Amino acid sequence: GAMSVDSITDLSDNASKLLEALQLSHPHELDPRRSRVRKKPLSLNPITWQVPRIVDRCCTHLEMHGLQTVGIFRIGSSKKRVQQLREEFDRGLDVFLDEHQSVHDVAALLKEFLRDMPNSLIPRELYGAFLSTASMEGPAQLDTLQLLLFLLPPCHSDTLLRLLRFLAEVARHAESSWDPEGHEIPGNKMTVSNLATVFGPNILQKEKPGDKDAGALNFEDSAAIILVLQRLIEHHHSLFTVSPEMQCEVLRRLFQTDPDVIEYLLRRK
Repeated sequence: GAMSVDSITDLSDNASKLLEALQLSHPHELDPRRSRVRKKPLSLNPITWQVPRIVDRCCTHLEMHGLQTVGIFRIGSSKKRVQQLREEFDRGLDVFLDEHQSVHDVAALLKEFLRDMPNSLIPRELYGAFLSTASMEGPAQLDTLQLLLFLLPPCHSDTLLRLLRFLAEVARHAESSWDPEGHEIPGNKMTVSNLATVFGPNILQKEKPGDKDAGALNFEDSAAIILVLQRLIEHHHSLFTVSPEMQCEVLRRLFQTDPDVIEYLLRRK
């Protein structure tokens, strides 16, 4: 029942390419601690948050029960239990993941979903462009990555942000720590580099799963995929934030080309 980009651009005779291209969120929308009752601020993407249920529930479950699990995403799971969960989600059931669910089963399910998407989370048309940023450095690299993120469809953009936010939280618990009583809290050992190695090939795919050449990556591509995903995890907050200056510029152009869209945005605000 959520609105789609098409239903908004249909408000105008001229499809708004700017609205379709700039799908990133307003800074306040990125704060997971914000009150649920507070009204959302004006966003360049006035669409309902579009994250598949399976991704959000897996991430939430692992955030609650798996952050201290050593070797999460590296240790094997029960293929039978993972297949059962997968079938339940596929049938559209309201699957409830609680503390009795194995962390490793849920982790494997999340990886499988990303790996087997018909069109990878970062669309294959942008595979070469994203990989080319691996040879860049500093602000130029981050600026280019942000421009490429602008091109993602809204569902892919929202889902990627949810995943990157989760992976950054996992990496934050990689090292051991101590509670106030001096007891050691074991780290999960999954650094940003380790997570990028595990998730990179599932997010940045050159070929479709099952294709003859799928998985036949050369060393250069593999290294570039890991480096790009590392940058996305480390800088996801700034990369998914649209500057006020850019928002104003987009709104000015939309006022000239799609005034009905501007009216819709202001009504929502």
